Amino acid sequence: MDFCAAGDVKIHKNLVFPLLFRYNKRNIMTVNQEDALYDFLENVTEPFSLDDITSFVRMVEPRRGGRLAGEIAALIESRQMAFPMGGKRWISRRGVFEPASFVITPTWLEIANGILIPGHRCLPWANPALLPQEYCFRWKGKVIPPTTTEAEPEEFYPFFTLFGEEYAPQYVARDNPANEEAYNADAYEDPPEVSIHTVDMRNIYRECSFVPGDRFVVKTADWKEGIFDLERIEKGAWSGGDIDTWIAAAETGFLRSFEYLGPASSTEEQIAFAVWFGGERLRETPALSMEEFLYSETDRIETAPYGIETRFWYAGKDIPDRKDLEGIRSLPDRTVVEEMLLRHGVPISEYVIQAYVRDDLYRCSTRPRETPAKTAETAEQTASIEHIIERIIPPSAALSGRDREYLAGYVSDVWRELKMEYSPFVDGPMGSIRQRVAELHTAVVELAARIQKSDIDPSWLPNHTFVVLSQIQGHAASMLEDLDSNETPPSTELDAMENSADSMIETYEDIRDLINEALHSYRKSNFSLLKKNAGAKDHWYTVQISLGGTGIWRRLVLPAANTLRELYVIIQNLFGWKDEAERTDPLTEGLNAPGSGTQVPGHGAFEPSPHKEEAEAVERPTRLIEGFFSAINAGPEEAKISKELTIGELRRQGTSEFLCEAGARWTVKIMILSLYQPHPGERISCVAGEGAAPPRFIDGPLRFRRFISALERDGGAYDPERFDLESCNKSIRGLTTSS
Repeated sequence: MDFCAAGDVKIHKNLVFPLLFRYNKRNIMTVNQEDALYDFLENVTEPFSLDDITSFVRMVEPRRGGRLAGEIAALIESRQMAFPMGGKRWISRRGVFEPASFVITPTWLEIANGILIPGHRCLPWANPALLPQEYCFRWKGKVIPPTTTEAEPEEFYPFFTLFGEEYAPQYVARDNPANEEAYNADAYEDPPEVSIHTVDMRNIYRECSFVPGDRFVVKTADWKEGIFDLERIEKGAWSGGDIDTWIAAAETGFLRSFEYLGPASSTEEQIAFAVWFGGERLRETPALSMEEFLYSETDRIETAPYGIETRFWYAGKDIPDRKDLEGIRSLPDRTVVEEMLLRHGVPISEYVIQAYVRDDLYRCSTRPRETPAKTAETAEQTASIEHIIERIIPPSAALSGRDREYLAGYVSDVWRELKMEYSPFVDGPMGSIRQRVAELHTAVVELAARIQKSDIDPSWLPNHTFVVLSQIQGHAASMLEDLDSNETPPSTELDAMENSADSMIETYEDIRDLINEALHSYRKSNFSLLKKNAGAKDHWYTVQISLGGTGIWRRLVLPAANTLRELYVIIQNLFGWKDEAERTDPLTEGLNAPGSGTQVPGHGAFEPSPHKEEAEAVERPTRLIEGFFSAINAGPEEAKISKELTIGELRRQGTSEFLCEAGARWTVKIMILSLYQPHPGERISCVAGEGAAPPRFIDGPLRFRRFISALERDGGAYDPERFDLESCNKSIRGLTTSS
């Protein structure tokens, strides 16, 4: 994960808990009504209306009939439980994916070992409530027997990455209890070896002389139960034209899903809606496997960081930041108290409040009582209510008097009710974990509120600050809901919760430190300007330059009088997109005309690549100087920005963020952060950054990501994490600027 302003935050494999396709606890619809809703969606295969599903739920339990239809519609639409057909009509996942066909392409290692690893292969055609080891595969009508395969965890991770790269270790851990125990033994180190459930394909591979390049057409026979029928297709049996039409449908589906969902709540949701929006062609063969398409055959879609998680996104584009905590955990059918809390930036359910009350009871049970029982209980309740409210709504998100009174009444009722049945002996195993998670949740909400009330320019904050905080808050709230119980979970689940709490706390502390550093730097920068009283010619700015789709960024200080044309040349040199021989002073030599010579994305002399693909990639940046600047979130007419504008003029116009389209593949994001006071004789310089510039033969973030993956597998001298400040400044040292 990248933070363009200040550095990295660790991603820990046990951070997200749990994995299963599930929804928050609810307290509007009854439990029976909720079960009926899920039962309907799991079994219906034809398009249905709101009246259809409401009537079914009402037959099970007619209570709350007046609001029931609205609650059901809110649930389906906000949590993407079915695919939209317009006019309050939907079709279920089962209706779309059963009996659709898709493709699995076994690797040569699977063929050599006589196995098939289900992993993410059935995503999104499988019921998301099932784990991969629960799928059943059939060959010519007969169930293929399962087997187990042992290896180092890293050997299995690539088979689970469509769920999200950060989730792969958890899927391997959840395959069986032995794996779960091995992972829980150390939250930060993989076990030396694990085993996973696989499909025994030895007889089938022999029977049909299966070779690398052959595929299986897979038909979803029973979506709910996860039953799939396999049929072999020989390598080369399908024409390239047929595959191209499938690829075009897949790209269309993904791009439409991005427009409809944004980054969505998960990669599974993104892929499911991409298949829906891609139409019938995407649910039939000839086709590619989803992993082949996403990782090898498209240059329009790639994985991108989204806080502490990943999503699929437009190639070369960054997923937009959030501005608050609302949205990731907020419920579509909130109660009065939930609605009130959301207004104050705390998107939690009543079950989280109840978990806070349980935590207070746990704390009270561990403290000695020094006053008579009756007096103590009254004083204890009064103190507890005040303390609980302060933890739910920290001081930075102050409550109005009326809201505080209402929340106090609700918490008091819950406290009295839970107090009657509370047992510290039963709650002991959960209490210590709940206490830590509740403290974390309070700290996250407090930090988010503090940032929102500060005067900091958001551009100074780490990338996806509120996305990361929202994800931690959401995971912590989910765990608090799980811990709002009188029943102790199994020990393995408690161990996983403990590790998850450790990981979340460490991740929170990392981002908290980065945020505090950003706040300090911003205030220090603004304070230095109080001493400055010079004309416009002396104005300088801190400017941040980020390569879209990567974690690579550079922060510069340069005069406000610099034009975008000059900034463009700085960018070229900063990232090594010009040869040393071509590096010129933009004021004395002007800009190289297109076609005046080969410009290569690297430093030093160019050595022709023996590979055609790399040679083409090197040639493409010759168009780099033809790139253009554009405003963010502007329409086509007003988007283009003149290269003759200066940094100062843009800032005075209110523009602080804009894009530069560098060649056909790279998008550069430029942020004007704040004024800067230069020293006498100071020249433009790079003052901070992260990540090594991409090698010269890489054209765009998608190729760069594939290059990094190959590097991790095969090794190489390039270090993607290395940032050399001295080299960056050397690359721009000869450039003069406007004055």
